[in-house]
Amino acid sequence: MKKNLINGLYYLAMLGLIIWFSYSKGWIFANFKNIDAQQAITLLKNDNNISLLDVRTVEEYKRGHLADAILIPVEHLSKNLGMLKKVKNTKILVYCRSGSRSVSASRILAKNGFTPLNIEGGMIQLIAKGAKPISSP
Repeated sequence: MKKNLINGLYYLAMLGLIIWFSYSKGWIFANFKNIDAQQAITLLKNDNNISLLDVRTVEEYKRGHLADAILIPVEHLSKNLGMLKKVKNTKILVYCRSGSRSVSASRILAKNGFTPLNIEGGMIQLIAKGAKPISSP
């Protein structure tokens, strides 16, 4: 009986971890679309109704960001949605360094009526697929 309880708790904990991981990656319960870096690059080249949102820190942004990206660190996004008022009717490509913070940002944007497209793998994958970041002084 005690062994069955321990096994049950173990499996429940594992299921919880799988659900949490899937949620944190935006794979489940997502109210936005995930796209890969190559799709993002293609959209940037071919779609004029696209905006870019960088949700990394100011320091990360200065080291290298995509041209024309709006910087709003994810921890300040909820209070600064007004900065995106001009681009509310566009698709917003959202990126961070590796794709985790951008999931959180995409959830916030979608909840507030925006159309976010989360770039899986973030800046790491964008650079790997040929994106050329620019740096700020």
